[in-house]
This record gives sequence, structure tokens and C-alpha cells, in this order.
Amino acid sequence: MAKKAEKTVPAAPKEKAVTVKKKTATAKAKPAAPKRDVTMPPPFNAPDARVLDRLWATVLSRKDANPNESHSARLLSRGTEKVAQKFGEEAVECVIEAVAGNKTALIGESADVLYHLLVLWVDAGLRPEQVWAELARREGMSGIAEKAARKPANIGFPTKKIP
Repeated sequence: MAKKAEKTVPAAPKEKAVTVKKKTATAKAKPAAPKRDVTMPPPFNAPDARVLDRLWATVLSRKDANPNESHSARLLSRGTEKVAQKFGEEAVECVIEAVAGNKTALIGESADVLYHLLVLWVDAGLRPEQVWAELARREGMSGIAEKAARKPANIGFPTKKIP
């Protein structure tokens, strides 16, 4: 609480002196830390994308682990086709929740997609830095221009991809 100090102010001619009470500042309490809000992006929400690097390292470390003791090891031991299938299933579930407008389920399914994507990278022998470098290469480029600059991978084999 602030202390009150008294000060006498000299009066102008033909007026009485006036006593003025003035508040002086005292130490203020520190503001409370902001409450964690999962709808706020970093830096307001402590977890950030570095969790993906830690998750990738965990999946990589489980590559040769006992499949009976690690879900990642079990997925990886079943081969590329099964790893890719699981990633696809999780991606479809993510899309379903997005279309349904269920944000809470979309968060969970998005985490599943990212986990299974990292398992797919480990299976393929990719490192996150390779993907980050590709994203950095594309940064600032129009998505339309970037896609137009790609060379067709399978000349003579038309795809039914959405343009």
C-alpha cells in the first residue's frame, strides 16, 4: 500500500498556504505468471516444436529395441508397408476430425499423425533436418510457383492428385 506524504505548498499573495497530500510509491507485488492457455501459440504456451526433435530421438533410439517393450519398435519391426499404413490411418482420422470441426480430437489426431510421420522418417532413414532444410528452401516462395517448378516424378503415369 502506498504511503501518504504531506507537503506544504506556498500560497500565492493574498491566499493561505495549502497542505497537499501526495501518494508515494512503495514496492509493488510481482504480477502473477500468465495462466497456461492451450489455445495461445508460443511464447505464451511453454511447449514448442522442439518436442518433435525429442520425439524423433526417442523413436530413433527404439529402432532396435524389443518390439514387446516399445510401440515404436513394434511398428518398425513390421516393415515399411505397415509403418506407412499406420501413418495413413492416422492422417485420415485427422482429416475426419478437421472436417467435423472437433478441435479437441483434431489436436489428439494431429499428435498421432506427427508421431507416425516420425516413425516413417526413422524407417526411411530420414533425419528431421533434411525436412527442415526443404521447408527452408521453400520459405517465401509461392506454393503455386513451387509446385509448378517441380519436375513430374512419373512421366507417362498420370496421377489423380488434386492440383
